[in-house]
Amino acid sequence: MTKNSSAYRISILALFCAIIIIQNFVPLFGYIPVGPLDLTTIHVTVIVAALVLGPRDGTIVGTVWGLITFVRAFVAPTSPLAPLVFTNPVISILPRALIGLFAGLIFNWLRTGRLPKPVSMLIASLVGALTNTLLVLGLIYLFYRTPQVAAAYQTNISGLMKVLLVVVATNGIPEAILAGIVGPLISLPLQRFRR
Repeated sequence: MTKNSSAYRISILALFCAIIIIQNFVPLFGYIPVGPLDLTTIHVTVIVAALVLGPRDGTIVGTVWGLITFVRAFVAPTSPLAPLVFTNPVISILPRALIGLFAGLIFNWLRTGRLPKPVSMLIASLVGALTNTLLVLGLIYLFYRTPQVAAAYQTNISGLMKVLLVVVATNGIPEAILAGIVGPLISLPLQRFRR
């Protein structure tokens, strides 16, 4: 990698990180409150970074989102659930970092199989979005089957799994569809400018 292309990559990476920061702090730009959770559009930015810059940089952008989620859980929670679960970095940081890693790796792997680029991007975007939803909710169930978390979901401990599955259907699937549509639409033109 030449000095100019390295500087260009770092500049684009910094822009993606800046977008993540803006999405986290501008109301209704990155999070749309729905009950105890938030629908998010931020995962699309992480996925686009992974599709355009690769899995390493997608992981960096996802980690930035995770770090912001972690810090905000302590100082400015985005939902009643945030201080209960997102103060654990395994839930706040790991799934967000893995969005970029998995989306980038899946995209690269699918491209070796000669799938058309838009189809590869669509599949990688869906995988990235579902990575976040399934890991966050799965880890919540694994680590936080507590009365407090169940109460945040307006249920009891025995009903928590059902509620989390409903969240997958009502939040996770729409977020995956959004990523599957918007991810390729943004990534295809941006890849043309990549050096």
